Amino acid sequence: MRPKRHFRPGSQARDVHNLAASLKQGVPMNATLLHEIAKAQEAFVPVERIDGALDAGAIVICDHASNALPPGYGSLGLSRESLDRHIAYDIGAAAVTRRLAALLGAPALLSTFSRLLIDPNRGTDDPTLVMRISDGAVVPGNARIEPGEIMRRRQLYWSPYRHAVAQTIDAMIAIGAPPAVISIHSFTPTWRATQRNWKIGVLWDADPRLPAPLLKALALEGDLDADTVGDNEPYDGALSGDTIDDVATIRGLANALIEVRQDLVADEAAACEWAERLARILRPILAQQELRAPQDWGSRASGKVRRRREQRG
Repeated sequence: MRPKRHFRPGSQARDVHNLAASLKQGVPMNATLLHEIAKAQEAFVPVERIDGALDAGAIVICDHASNALPPGYGSLGLSRESLDRHIAYDIGAAAVTRRLAALLGAPALLSTFSRLLIDPNRGTDDPTLVMRISDGAVVPGNARIEPGEIMRRRQLYWSPYRHAVAQTIDAMIAIGAPPAVISIHSFTPTWRATQRNWKIGVLWDADPRLPAPLLKALALEGDLDADTVGDNEPYDGALSGDTIDDVATIRGLANALIEVRQDLVADEAAACEWAERLARILRPILAQQELRAPQDWGSRASGKVRRRREQRG
């Protein structure tokens, strides 16, 4: 199991500025340091790959696995406490992903950068691709971001993650083993002063092949019921341009985005317990080859432009 990648405040975070912000605001910066920062940013690896069998019948992805930031971005002007909140990453999701992938023997891909840098689970035309304000917190390093810097973040971080996911899926399809795509997320227990009672949610678009049996099986768990298992809660899964839409829906692959409440997976042991539960439930479902055969179910989000005023948590 690979160690978690988290933001660590230190001398670099104190001494360097957000590169784009510094250039825009005319902040003096040594030319050599600028060059070194740019090289370090280009060397940053934006995706964590976990090997698994290409014929495993599933691939596990985690869009918001990390709250890390590449060299040169410091903390985007935020406090350590802010970067440890749900606005920066999906707490517990990486641990669930790694353990679930191991139990299924499936390949997994996880982002290694904070969603506040650029959100790998947003379409390129989404206004929340780079958040200026998230859950009431202003992100100083993004506040005056220029289109050129957004494009640079897309090229260095967003695109390599999406491409890695797509390439792995295509490799699985190429050997005649189209996978179900399982995306692991977590959600904050409280949103805008409202308590969320769901323990887990399954998000989906128009293809019910994986979500329907998964929801049914979850509701039969002893500590879960219809009130604590969310069907397209706490969000709707029909989201144009998001990762599932981009890599699974377009290929006709069975898929589900699983959201677990963050307080239930906040430590490694609890996250592994949820992963083990999910593996036990998913194995018999994924064993059905006809379920995994590519089929075009269309999308409820097709042709729609999403407008979000705030990032989901």
